[in-house]
Amino acid sequence: MINVNGKIVSTANVSLENNRGFLYGDAVFETLRILDNKVLFLEDHYFRLMSSMRILRMQIPMDFTMEFFQEEIIKLVQANNQSNHNAFKVRFTVYRDGEGRYLPNTRNIGYIATYDKLNEGVYKLNESDYEVELFKDFYVTAHLLSNLKTTNRLINVTGSIFAQENGYENCLLVNDSKNIAEALNANLFVVKDNVIKTPPLTDGCVKGIMRKQVMELIEKHPDYTLEEASISPFELQKADEMFLTNAIIGIQPITKYRKKSYTNEVAKDLINRLNAKIRFL
Repeated sequence: MINVNGKIVSTANVSLENNRGFLYGDAVFETLRILDNKVLFLEDHYFRLMSSMRILRMQIPMDFTMEFFQEEIIKLVQANNQSNHNAFKVRFTVYRDGEGRYLPNTRNIGYIATYDKLNEGVYKLNESDYEVELFKDFYVTAHLLSNLKTTNRLINVTGSIFAQENGYENCLLVNDSKNIAEALNANLFVVKDNVIKTPPLTDGCVKGIMRKQVMELIEKHPDYTLEEASISPFELQKADEMFLTNAIIGIQPITKYRKKSYTNEVAKDLINRLNAKIRFL
């Protein structure tokens, strides 16, 4: 079952030939982790969604409040949870609902929410081999639209195919200044000595929800200093540790990049602090 504009149905029954999300990528989305009927980091997800819709000049209904957003997500989860499962992933996609070509004839919105079960309730550190490589066929453009989670993800799609074809778990994306922007599905953090760096939003990375949580954890950490600064590809092999973050996986250590292998001590420490944090949400 899925949630289409507030109705729980088995199929969306949306006309693709007129859907702007399909035709022009005129849509934004949030991917949320649900634990025990609670939307983790609800406020951050909601305000990012609202900001993205405003930037794209979508017309936001007056009743699209944070409470409404939460209710629509939980309604979907409960409609599909017949076995008291406690952890879910929900994708909430908002599209501009109207015909027209590049110029829409309305700025009204529609939405579709879908779900999947998750195996783990709290975040669990994946310590399996996780090798990455640079994807340089296309570059991330360092501007505001790159910070949004829109449905225009062709770099991520082609990069994922490249990773699969070459036996990598993920790829790092490079921006038009030849600096590292992010991974295919996550933000990047690089550890060297007691400094942890992550690319700034001005370098074109997605404004990640988990990125924000991890940055807050690092800022309060007694042993490390956080820097938002551009990361050159040359820095990667000098790093002690690298890890990726997103709202579903939490923190994913990178174990290998080219000839360099990495530890995961910082990632292990931060994921413990992250799980402690979500207990109080």
